[in-house]
Amino acid sequence: MILNETIETTPQQRRPGIFGWLLMTPMILWLVAFVVVPTAILLVYSFCQRDELGQVVYHFSWENYRRIFIDSDTGHFGTVYWTITLRSVIYAAFTTGVCLLLGYPVAWFIGRAPERRRNLLLTLVMIPFWTSFLVRTYAWITILSTDGLLNSFLQYTHLISEPFEMLYTPGAVVLGLIYNYLPFFILPVYGSIEKLDGSLIEASFDLGAGPLRTFQRVILPLTWPGIVAGILIVFIPAIGMFGITQLMGGGIKPTIGEVIQNQFLQARDWPFGAALGMTLVILFAAVYWFTARRQQTV
Repeated sequence: MILNETIETTPQQRRPGIFGWLLMTPMILWLVAFVVVPTAILLVYSFCQRDELGQVVYHFSWENYRRIFIDSDTGHFGTVYWTITLRSVIYAAFTTGVCLLLGYPVAWFIGRAPERRRNLLLTLVMIPFWTSFLVRTYAWITILSTDGLLNSFLQYTHLISEPFEMLYTPGAVVLGLIYNYLPFFILPVYGSIEKLDGSLIEASFDLGAGPLRTFQRVILPLTWPGIVAGILIVFIPAIGMFGITQLMGGGIKPTIGEVIQNQFLQARDWPFGAALGMTLVILFAAVYWFTARRQQTV
């Protein structure tokens, strides 16, 4: 008699021992000192008040958060800060979308290139980081200014009769964000594409799937973790970026990062600046939750 038995086995996960926890101690201490503690301080300050001298008064209320979303004059939803936050989200979303459209093909080309050429191609992607962030930003200011290189070239070639305003516009802000964050999108996507097994793509074609269906059913799910990582790395810091928006936007249409900086340094309203910062933290957590949930459904 033959007995057919089905034995279900589950891999046993090894718990880290004392040595493993010791190895993680520096990272844990770093996270506590520079992430957990500052966030906790920001959370406490966001419920405090400010006196006439700009000192923090530990009188806890929801007033700072109310100022963000509720107009004090009308009592209706919607304030200038809500508009600024929405503008920042739009800038960041558009930047992330353009980085996705431009970065994915570049990452695919690098990831499927011969191994001897990949290091060279990655070096070309990383070349902008060889110079300072401020140097790169001021270089774009020189290019886009009214009497800058681009306007001079267009006038020299008679494509335009007089210079037009490119600097201190929303387009200049988005251009600066894309230029600075595009490499951050390419690198994680490249990591996923490099690990992609080419035999799976060949099998998909052999089974009758076309290029579009192969991309949708095979390539996209396998490279989705890199896409999610790229989206988070670009979208989250792009919302709070204030250096590019100040230098290339001229402060004409401020973003939430600029407002937070002004609250801490100029207005000396730390509680309200902390409330704006915590609003961004909540927004970041929502974006992370959405992308993680989306990753599970792909």
